[in-house]
Amino acid sequence: MDRRSLIKNAGIAGVLAAGIAPAVHAQAAVRWRLASSFPKSLDTIYGGAEVFSKAVKDMSGGKFEISVHAAGELMPAFGVVDGVQQGSIEACHTVPYYFYGKDPAFAIGSAIPFGFNARQMNAWMMHGNGRKLMNEFYANYGMLSFNGGNTGTQMGGWFRKEIKGVADIKGLKMRLGGGLVGDVMTKMGAVPQSIPGGEVYQALEKGTLDAAEWVGPYDDQKLGFNKVAPFYYYPGWWEGGPEVDFFINQKAFDALSPENKAIVNAASAYAAQDMLAKYDALNPIALKQLAAAKTKVLAFPKSVMDAAFKASQEVYETNSEKSQAWKKIIADMRNFQRDQVLWFRFAEQTYDSFMATVKL
Repeated sequence: MDRRSLIKNAGIAGVLAAGIAPAVHAQAAVRWRLASSFPKSLDTIYGGAEVFSKAVKDMSGGKFEISVHAAGELMPAFGVVDGVQQGSIEACHTVPYYFYGKDPAFAIGSAIPFGFNARQMNAWMMHGNGRKLMNEFYANYGMLSFNGGNTGTQMGGWFRKEIKGVADIKGLKMRLGGGLVGDVMTKMGAVPQSIPGGEVYQALEKGTLDAAEWVGPYDDQKLGFNKVAPFYYYPGWWEGGPEVDFFINQKAFDALSPENKAIVNAASAYAAQDMLAKYDALNPIALKQLAAAKTKVLAFPKSVMDAAFKASQEVYETNSEKSQAWKKIIADMRNFQRDQVLWFRFAEQTYDSFMATVKL
């Protein structure tokens, strides 16, 4: 080979090396761990993290993998935010209101009594100030949030005795999903209990709980609550459209390439949509099966709903005095919600109400 060819080939090699190196670096393998707050038995809500993980792996061609760990494997169900904040794990999949005790504002990122339904929550997060305000708040914990799913409006839970009025709430030992609804129920005379979903059945069976709420027909049937508590109430006025979130350590996210950041965004959006669709598809079938098994499906009396609404507003006033973050975020949320309720009163509610009366 002559000298001119050597120089030419060396130049091409140099250009190729310069062009390839950044691409190789951008596609360097990434391995994360994600801790869930849910047991593996719940393929819907726990499964949301698996859907997310698979989507990340598929979209990255296997270059970005996230291992998913059920509650208790790496840390307790309610310890996952500490894990993300401390950097011992890169991500978690949980319900923000579990961490109400850290600051009341956590609950607004998921569900508050008489808050949004699922579609309204999504609208506020994506096209209102929801995600922006919540991530400003979560920055105090070294993390940011991505939509990790929604259950839709939940049921009001399983009761060992019938609820005929507010008096029947007094002294009731009830498992509730978050501290906020616990504060409201305390005002109504109940004795709230915070217990992970995997332990609720035994507590109901032994009588250490009088009542328990979890999610809705599909999950509740899998956990067998109908076998130990015959009365199934609706609606879950404390969870009109609870968002489940992926919390990701800020430093871990910042270290990702632009491509992998885009993958996280896309995978979380897909997982979120998939979870809500799955619940909407599976809940009707489970509810029919529960009714066929002699479950008594009942609406909360209006007196209970009215008392719960009043107690909720009192708790919100207290929270505004305790937390500036709560005060700021809930003001924005309520402004957005007023217009959402106004809109849903017309086309949505009228259509749904009519369809509930006709035979298909």
